[in-house]
Amino acid sequence: MEIAVAGGTGIAGTEVVRVAQQRGHRVRVLSRGNGVDVRSGEGLDDALDGTDVVIDVLSTSTQSARVSTEFFTGTTSHLLAAGRRVGVGHHLALSIVGVDRAPHGYYAGKLAQEQAVQSGQVEWTIQRATQFHDFAAQMFRNAAVGPIHLAPRMRTQPISIVEVATRLVDLAESGPAGRVRDIAGPREEQLADMVRAWAVHSGHRGWMPEISLPGAFGRALRDGSVLPEPDADLGTVAFSDWLNAQPRG
Repeated sequence: MEIAVAGGTGIAGTEVVRVAQQRGHRVRVLSRGNGVDVRSGEGLDDALDGTDVVIDVLSTSTQSARVSTEFFTGTTSHLLAAGRRVGVGHHLALSIVGVDRAPHGYYAGKLAQEQAVQSGQVEWTIQRATQFHDFAAQMFRNAAVGPIHLAPRMRTQPISIVEVATRLVDLAESGPAGRVRDIAGPREEQLADMVRAWAVHSGHRGWMPEISLPGAFGRALRDGSVLPEPDADLGTVAFSDWLNAQPRG
């Protein structure tokens, strides 16, 4: 099978590429380094010609609803239009659990992406997943004020990137399926505890105050709106398992 991966150089995309190649698929990574600009659409027709399925795991670094929406609707429209022109039969997008219950900030863009996929002219699959385990490391790096690292309050059920990548390749192999069952990690965690555990694991010993993010999005993160429904499929790798497997700082 010919698989094109948008976002194939990112955290999730790298694993998708690895799993797909391990199974014997031919993978095309859609990146500027390979002459493709998904944001402008440049090079997409040539890159997708002869492709069976596009797996979209693109991401962007923003908490602005406007910026996120512009990014995801723009990239999705380019991927779908090029895919339709060259005959791609399946567009598979990775989304986030709870985007419809917390349509704020970054999540607003992911919800808009889902809507664009559903209204497009290429047969599709949407897979929602919870946060990856390394979300704790990202928050440790990003949630800081000067030398002080902050521990945001959030209820989450983190999942292994490898398990998500494996599911995406499974779906690519099985064909368009619409909105499929959500996937999540094996148990609920508190993000603040995860961030503090990552800090200790990486050698940080400073004070880490726990904070609540403001507004409707902050409330949604704390009240369980972004947790999976009871019918979600659950992975097997817990955050503690993942953390113990990481090199110590």
